[in-house]
Amino acid sequence: MNTLAPQHLWRDGAWHADRAVKLTGDGRLASTLPDAADAAYTARWMLPGVPNTHSHAFQRAMAGLAEHQTRADDSFWTWRETMYGFAATIGPDDLYAIAAQLYVEMLKAGYTSVCEFHYLHHRPDGRAYASPAAMSDALIAAARDTGIGLTLLPTLYVSGGFDGRALSERQRRFGHEVDAYLQLVDALRARQTGQCTVGIALHSLRAVPEAAMRTVLDAARAWGGAVPIHIHIAEQIGEVQDCLAIRNARPVEWLLDHAPVDARWTLVHATHMTPDETARVARSGATVSICPSTEANLGDGLFPLRTYLDAGGRFGIGSDSHISVSPVEELRWLEYGQRLAARRRNIAVTPAQPSVGETLFAHVLDSGAAATGRDIGALDDGRRADLIVLDEHAPHFAARDTTNVLDTWLFAGNTNLVRDVMVGGEWQIRNGRHRDEDAIAARYSEVVTRLAG
Repeated sequence: MNTLAPQHLWRDGAWHADRAVKLTGDGRLASTLPDAADAAYTARWMLPGVPNTHSHAFQRAMAGLAEHQTRADDSFWTWRETMYGFAATIGPDDLYAIAAQLYVEMLKAGYTSVCEFHYLHHRPDGRAYASPAAMSDALIAAARDTGIGLTLLPTLYVSGGFDGRALSERQRRFGHEVDAYLQLVDALRARQTGQCTVGIALHSLRAVPEAAMRTVLDAARAWGGAVPIHIHIAEQIGEVQDCLAIRNARPVEWLLDHAPVDARWTLVHATHMTPDETARVARSGATVSICPSTEANLGDGLFPLRTYLDAGGRFGIGSDSHISVSPVEELRWLEYGQRLAARRRNIAVTPAQPSVGETLFAHVLDSGAAATGRDIGALDDGRRADLIVLDEHAPHFAARDTTNVLDTWLFAGNTNLVRDVMVGGEWQIRNGRHRDEDAIAARYSEVVTRLAG
């Protein structure tokens, strides 16, 4: 077994001095010890890796392509048309190249696992590939080859709106009948490894009728275990209005009344909630995946963070459309959005924890295992050895100690301060570089250039 000996180890929501970490041969933590003079690796600041709880990998390649005004009232819905057009150009090999580039960027930034909310299933005309799992397999291969931990969430997409309309031409490659969807999930579950976990995703209430939702949830219950269940919900005011008109309830309200929402569930965005909905989600034990950079880019709105924290709610962060691939930026802008709305500082704190950085980081780690279905989020015995090491030589950390190092990481500029990254007991980033990043970047550039042509 290898031994890692940081001066300061983040565990149980606090820094611990001189705690050595031993690794097993299967990529887990065997134990933590008071000290280890013969350690093979030393560092100053060692923390659990950050889980990315919401990703659409293919959208990384269109970042920056939707920033020209197309209408005076540009919104999520006009952005979606641009996204549909871009999605229609991508095949399995393209998706592999894009996802591999994205996953290297995530690792370098400190993400050690990603929940891939995957709905790009078929050919652009809606016909299945020879292997119905071809696009899913491209994501699995990209995660395997880069080394990031993957929670693959094949996504059910049945209808084009709350009224049950048929999928539009551009949505056909997303769609499944329920039986075909469950066959895909069964095939992917057979591919699970220690590095890849398979859950399920319901695209949204507008895309998944109630009967289809119930059939899939019944199947997930029969599989046993805590299968992760993710769903987009209450991202847009228009979505809330349509749900009220058709189902006579707001989206979060309807879901809580009609589905067994618990700690297995991750509600993506949940931006537009009433105080009662906010409290009910918190009581359910579900995680909310907040994606501040994408929500800002799309003009979605601000999540009611302070109300949610006061109710005891759990949250994670996601990079979603990947106009930013940085947990620092997601957490920073989660806090900054609240400051702008409240017109005061230091919102995400508690009486027991006055540090914004430590409060945000602790919450993100606490939700990681449930949202991903993986033994991550803590450097405890038996957990996966997914960890990051901050660059102790960076000038940003001069004169910093355990009272302010996390605040410095999150709020002291835009330099990447992550030095080394381990996933499943294997170093994937050393001194800020991935072993294959040049080849991966070259392949990505070739693919994006071809798609643009």
